[in-house]
Amino acid sequence: MKLKWVFQNLSSKLPSWASSRISPFRNQFHQNPFAETSSTFVLNHVDPSFLLSVCGRHGNLYLGSSLHASIIKSFELSNHENGVVIMNSLISMYERCGKLPDAVKVFDEMPTRDTVSWNALIGGFMRNGEFYAGFSYFKAMCLVGDCKFDKATLTTILSACDGAEMYCIIEMMHGLTFLSGYEQEITVGNALISSYFKCGCVGFGKQVFYETEERNVITWTAVISGLAQNGHHEHSLELFREMMSCGSVEPNSLTYLSLLTACSGLEALEEGCQIHGLILKLGIQSDLCIGSALMDMYSKCGSIGDAWKIFELAEELDMVSLTVILAGFTQNGCEEEAIQIFLKMLKMGIEIDENVVSAVLGVFGADTSLRLGQQVHSFIVKKNFSCNPFVSNGLINMYSKCGALDESVKVFDRMQNRNSVTWNSMIAAFARHGDGSKALHLYENMKLEGAKPTDITFLSLLHACSHVGLVNKGMEFLESMTKDHRMNPRSEHYACVVDMLGRAGLLSEARTFIEKLPETARITRVWQALLGACSLYGDSEMGKYADRTSVFRNAV
Repeated sequence: MKLKWVFQNLSSKLPSWASSRISPFRNQFHQNPFAETSSTFVLNHVDPSFLLSVCGRHGNLYLGSSLHASIIKSFELSNHENGVVIMNSLISMYERCGKLPDAVKVFDEMPTRDTVSWNALIGGFMRNGEFYAGFSYFKAMCLVGDCKFDKATLTTILSACDGAEMYCIIEMMHGLTFLSGYEQEITVGNALISSYFKCGCVGFGKQVFYETEERNVITWTAVISGLAQNGHHEHSLELFREMMSCGSVEPNSLTYLSLLTACSGLEALEEGCQIHGLILKLGIQSDLCIGSALMDMYSKCGSIGDAWKIFELAEELDMVSLTVILAGFTQNGCEEEAIQIFLKMLKMGIEIDENVVSAVLGVFGADTSLRLGQQVHSFIVKKNFSCNPFVSNGLINMYSKCGALDESVKVFDRMQNRNSVTWNSMIAAFARHGDGSKALHLYENMKLEGAKPTDITFLSLLHACSHVGLVNKGMEFLESMTKDHRMNPRSEHYACVVDMLGRAGLLSEARTFIEKLPETARITRVWQALLGACSLYGDSEMGKYADRTSVFRNAV
């Protein structure tokens, strides 16, 4: 009876194409549902592997495990001609349902294994976020030696590699690819390109691409996307032009997503509009990801009106779309509009997640209503979003910008898990309110808790030193950036140092500091900081010099 129940449930839950595979055998149950041969008959004719794959695809653990029990009752898997195939399907079903211990148990009970068995378990661990556990099984596979890895093994492992810490593993897999003769296998090559870019090794990613003899749309998209994600936006667009000139490969939606990322990074409105035209021509503008990427591109290019048109014309919206349009209004100085959209979303009963809340908190500035910020905070408490560090960081910034420093401190003190952004937000809050001593004291606490400072940390510290006149301390922080933390100061840091020297009345020292900077760092922003200090102290001669130089730099 149990198998009858399994089949009835499978039939009701399967898509039509799959249901038709088992419908001819339903009569077998109706004629004699209690006969022991019924289950064996059906399982021998329907292929349990197919049924298990459907259960895994739909994440239906209950049906999958019930089918497992029926299979065990029907025949001895170890003696069955398709025993290995069925057990491989069981491993895949359990891992796709998130039950890795059950997948391991099936694997351990297998009297014989093939490459698919190992691949199923390795892939299962990696798909469930257990990379190193999966990699340990790959090492065991190589040591046991009864099964050789294949291109699917290499592709699975490479596809799971993400982040700079994976470089050594990617390099090793690259070597194994050559040793095993898979260097021209297109799926392996594509995975290699993607993995190198994901770990930040742009040069190696490009090298594999140019060494690949056969290229499909996935190959081209991997390198176009990799370049865009690593900030090589211009090169990304150049590769797209090269791809189109080949004429043999048609871009897909992922290609266009990568191109929109590149246009956003370059703030290249003209190229972005051209990509938009191609998207309209293909008719893929209704894709949620494409719509969000278009809104982001137009927002980053300063064309918030076009971003809003896409938002209004969208047939469907998700949390990403809402977050993007809110962030777009924020980036373009339309704070009030962003807040009104958020409040409208609440009234309409649209489900709001932490990302949307973080985006709207970023909208608040000095001219924004504190009362509105408190309303958002009440919503956060009601939804229990306070434990999300990004939301709490946003609250610290919101209260600080709205002039309620005490509320920022309360949020900070209640946080159990603080990251570098949390510390940066609170240090910046004290600096913004002219309380440099507390900002510097907080930095010492930050170091004691083991949080790593970022370039934003030092920008806030320099700002704090500028407001309290701690020139020597500020210069120490600038030196510490490069000496202790191997960070390259940006123009914002240099401008802050000039402002600090200028506020202290050290105008000559500020000018000397600028003139000693590298040519590329002596930009308009830095000279304007000196000009502001000259205005404060009434030094017209120095002011004229700073103004002339600033205008010249701007013209260049």
